[in-house]
Amino acid sequence: MRLVIASVGRFRGGPLQAIYSDYAGRLPWPIDLKEVEEKKPLKGEKRKVREAALLMDAVPDGAILIALDEKGKSMTSPEFATMLGHYADDGVPTVAFLIGGADGHSQETLTKADRLLSLGPMTWPHLMVRGLLAEQLYRASSILANHPYHRA
Repeated sequence: MRLVIASVGRFRGGPLQAIYSDYAGRLPWPIDLKEVEEKKPLKGEKRKVREAALLMDAVPDGAILIALDEKGKSMTSPEFATMLGHYADDGVPTVAFLIGGADGHSQETLTKADRLLSLGPMTWPHLMVRGLLAEQLYRASSILANHPYHRA
């Protein structure tokens, strides 16, 4: 199973990129970070629609689409691990996590997504979400492997 994180915005070095890289490097699954950025000065819904197109272009056809959204389902780390384990067991080739920009996802993205996932009721900067997600992916892999990293 391959993982893809498609995210609006680009890392420009610094601690957030280091955190992401550290956890992504520990994963047993191959992972690709696809950064997209709209260069035109669009606003509001037009920007969300354009970012949606860029995100979808970054994801392979047939991937399971999981949009990170504040209205999505919150999961415990073991529940998240179980979900990923099922995808791996079912032979899903690619699971893609979509991280929207500052204005969130377009309605089209939310409709196309196979699942909406929330990292909690708080709003997080989209560059920080990458590190949080990478850590949870690593935690999920450690849960599935009975590794002591997750001590619940």
